[in-house]
Amino acid sequence: MLKGKKIYLRAVEPEDAEILYQWENDFSLWKVSNTLQPFSLNLIKKYISIAHLDIYETKQLRLMIQTQPPDSKPVGMIDLFDFDPYHSRAGVGIMIKKEYRQNGYAKEALSILIKYSFEYLNLHQLYANIAVDNKASCLLFENCGFEKTCIRKDWNFDGRKFNDIFFYQIINPNHKKNEN
Repeated sequence: MLKGKKIYLRAVEPEDAEILYQWENDFSLWKVSNTLQPFSLNLIKKYISIAHLDIYETKQLRLMIQTQPPDSKPVGMIDLFDFDPYHSRAGVGIMIKKEYRQNGYAKEALSILIKYSFEYLNLHQLYANIAVDNKASCLLFENCGFEKTCIRKDWNFDGRKFNDIFFYQIINPNHKKNEN
């Protein structure tokens, strides 16, 4: 468990199946997650059954964002995906359920994940793809030290049109910069 002040990040547990089923099938989130079809509860349960495997094996890590006791409840999830140990990088995705936003949970969760990624996994960099119209996510990642490095034109299709995304990166400050 990775602890913060307001929240902690924890492994996905079998009892999370129903809430993950609801979140993964929330059509309003599909645009940012590149989801194309609904997930079955059976598929979610299968995912949970292998979620305990090492990130080096699965190339991803999902953690639940849970508020601290006494009112402890899951408010979102944060992922490392496309984990690439050779290039020492991973993508980051985060979701806070709408009714729990504006409480600082996302910033704290992202800060904890950055520290874990750099200090424990010893990653060189993290990155995120964020829709240009997603101002809240852009601000979140910028406030956590990510730098906007490019715009990917017509990168994501939302079912009607192609949309631009910003590509954000954060480099581990403990790694030496290449001097070529």
